[in-house]
Amino acid sequence: MVEDNEIKAQISPFAIREGEIKTFDGKDGYVSMNQIIHKINIGHIGDIHFSIIELVNEFEFMTSRQIFQLLQWKGIDAKSQDKLNNKLEQLVKSKILTRYYFSSEEGKGIYRIYCLEKMGKYLLNSRGIDCKWQPTDNTKPVAMIKKRLAGNQTIIAYLRKVKAFDSYIPKPAINAKMAGKIFKATGGSVKLTKNGKALQFVFEVVRREEEWEKKLVDKMRLYQDFYQNFVPGDSGFSSMPQLIFICEDEKHMAETFKTIMVNQVEIEQIKLYFSTDLRQNEETLAKTLVEFKQDAETKKYKMEDVEVKLLGI
Repeated sequence: MVEDNEIKAQISPFAIREGEIKTFDGKDGYVSMNQIIHKINIGHIGDIHFSIIELVNEFEFMTSRQIFQLLQWKGIDAKSQDKLNNKLEQLVKSKILTRYYFSSEEGKGIYRIYCLEKMGKYLLNSRGIDCKWQPTDNTKPVAMIKKRLAGNQTIIAYLRKVKAFDSYIPKPAINAKMAGKIFKATGGSVKLTKNGKALQFVFEVVRREEEWEKKLVDKMRLYQDFYQNFVPGDSGFSSMPQLIFICEDEKHMAETFKTIMVNQVEIEQIKLYFSTDLRQNEETLAKTLVEFKQDAETKKYKMEDVEVKLLGI
């Protein structure tokens, strides 16, 4: 597997491309549960396959690389990316997982996306594993899926590269009390612990989808509600979490910050930090965050890298 710091991409694979559509790459036809049970009985579907199904259930949409990295982190030996891809093919053929790719005028995407199928839900339920999947989950639009994939990559970067990493939640539910709404951080959250002290990060993934500025402003109003009325224990956070925006590229960080400031939806209780998909590929995450600081004389904002030693290896 190519290491993160060896990836030479100039544009994030999870950035929005114009006219991009999601294309089905799974299996048509019917597979019976008896056929799947037979495969389990003869050992063609084993524990590692169930570990894969559990991960896909937990994260909803994943690339094979993300699955490989998380299996590795959990101490499950998938041998190689190719061998994992063979196992994923078996699960797709058995209609336990299904698969999509993105295509646009530029051609097919370079990766496949895996998500659950009906048989996968039945297998997880049979083992007493909570699975809320329903068929309509797989109909989500490209932007929603790419937010999930970028969030996955961020969580994986933190668990692999940050020594203080403690735990993660792929889809944390956050309560905006005054609005009476429960909303989800699109990129998940992580908990870091050092010397007995815990710090929690919430990742909000922003994509240049249609009407993205309006969607961001609406989401920020919910975050404002959460932070203005925060008390320890709210939405499972022992202290006020740090909000970090994961943007498509360097320019998009400035666009996101400008949208927040122009619409006056900044959050007074915390500093706002920004990062990008490709910054998660750095060998260490200690210098991957950005802050916008106002010049005292010109009153203009300038983007500055922030060093956070806690995010070191």
